[in-house]
Amino acid sequence: MIVVMGATGTIGSALLNRLIELGVPTRALSRTPEKLQMLMGERAPSTVEVAAVEAADPESLRRAFAGANQLFLSLSNSPNQVELETSMIHIAAKTGIQHIVKISSPAYNEKAPVAVAGWHQEIESALSESGMKSTVLRPYAFMQNLLRFAPTIQSQHVFFGTLGETACNFIDCRDIADVAAKVLTHPEKAGRVYTLTGSEVISYPQIASKLSQLLDRPITYINKDSEVLRRDLMEYGNMPEWLASHVVEIQAMSVAIPEKPTDDVWRVLGRVPRKLDAFLHEHIEKFR
Repeated sequence: MIVVMGATGTIGSALLNRLIELGVPTRALSRTPEKLQMLMGERAPSTVEVAAVEAADPESLRRAFAGANQLFLSLSNSPNQVELETSMIHIAAKTGIQHIVKISSPAYNEKAPVAVAGWHQEIESALSESGMKSTVLRPYAFMQNLLRFAPTIQSQHVFFGTLGETACNFIDCRDIADVAAKVLTHPEKAGRVYTLTGSEVISYPQIASKLSQLLDRPITYINKDSEVLRRDLMEYGNMPEWLASHVVEIQAMSVAIPEKPTDDVWRVLGRVPRKLDAFLHEHIEKFR
């Protein structure tokens, strides 16, 4: 039995779909199980059990983990993430979980510190010390996060950032989910750290050019000062301060530390990652 923590998230929902296709016994967890059940609809097979869980409630976690031997651990980033995930790891170890697949972040680097990466570093240490088998997935920027630019692209034909001409790694969350499914169902692939990227690095100006062609109108990327972007994300994007700081920090990391693709997706799946061109074409109506 595989427990999927974060089954309504972007990666977790894609993983759940893949496990359904594979016919693997799965327990999908959610704070709102009714919503998850509704999303699954009539296609929910007998191999999937939907259960309610509160990440901060140890008793609900013990119930959710009981009888399972593997846990997919993916929580939304938050200031209490270290506390929550570390608690889950300890509870999992005591309830019989033998293998945890954790969604982490690019490795923490003192040259360009990212607070959230530091949190994940602490959690990875706790996971290593737990004695359980673990697989750590460290994905770079999600293609799905580009959809957050849709409102200003629709209304102003622009999007903003602090990356300049820097080319970055992007990965489709469905590839992350496919890697997770593979290591959960093929023990020989598990027990490692995988750094997950697409097969190419792409800059924001290049993305603007691709969108311009697909939308048949000029789309412009506007580079901003990091403090200006942080302020705008809080004022106009309604982001909490920690999240606005995270967006600025990860972009500063990309500028300070040149990125290049890895072959980890290929090593696990035996195929190349999905292309950004295909992702943009698939979702182009959201930008229109």
